Amino acid sequence: MNKGVNFVYTEKTIVKCESGLHNKQAISFIQKANEFRSSIWVEADDRKINAKSLLGVMSMGITTGTEISLIADGSDEVAAVQALAELLERDVY
Repeated sequence: MNKGVNFVYTEKTIVKCESGLHNKQAISFIQKANEFRSSIWVEADDRKINAKSLLGVMSMGITTGTEISLIADGSDEVAAVQALAELLERDVY
């Protein structure tokens, strides 16, 4: 096993929840992100923020129809990205 190699899991998704990631939706999103051990980031429009940070998620101003990348690194990275992508493809709360 090569200890110097860092693997991350990335998936692009379109935010389909009706009001994007604001207020209650942002809180629900970060609560879900915090259920996972992996480090998770949201990337959109050349900005990358910690998906477990309410201030970070709110500062992105993510609206319905925005394409984002979910990026995770850790023991449950695939499950984390898939769960968050699924959340964003419907109403979050």
